[in-house]
Amino acid sequence: MINLNPVTGDNCVPIISMEVHEHQKRFVATNAKSLSQAYARWKDCGTPPLTYGIYNNDDLVGFMMIDYETAEENQDTIKEPCYYLWRFMMDKNHQGKGYGKAALQQAIAHIRTKPMGEAAWFYTSVVPESNARKLYQDLGFVETGDIDDGELVSRLAI
Repeated sequence: MINLNPVTGDNCVPIISMEVHEHQKRFVATNAKSLSQAYARWKDCGTPPLTYGIYNNDDLVGFMMIDYETAEENQDTIKEPCYYLWRFMMDKNHQGKGYGKAALQQAIAHIRTKPMGEAAWFYTSVVPESNARKLYQDLGFVETGDIDDGELVSRLAI
């Protein structure tokens, strides 16, 4: 059973230690970079992103980071309050088992409760040639036609 557990002092080192396959490294930031950016975001804005270890029962299999941005914070492509799947990765030893899809389904259900504020959309972006593009489409994300830092922007109504 897939569970999303918040990142804590107890699980941050194993989360940082996870890796993707060598050919995916150009698409996926390290979890150390992601957690550093989460900390910086918290310090800059006062609200930390939601960071989760993805578990299959008790086994750590992935990592996810979701941000909430107000309309004032959104200066680029998105100009409305929204949730944003900032980072998402599955450890190289646990890919292709359906864990990522199950984790995203749980994240979508959680975001629909509006845990950090009101928003109509859950956004993400993906490198065009990434396998994650189909996963997002299968879950109902629709490409907006916008490009953010070389990535295709997609959104899901929440």
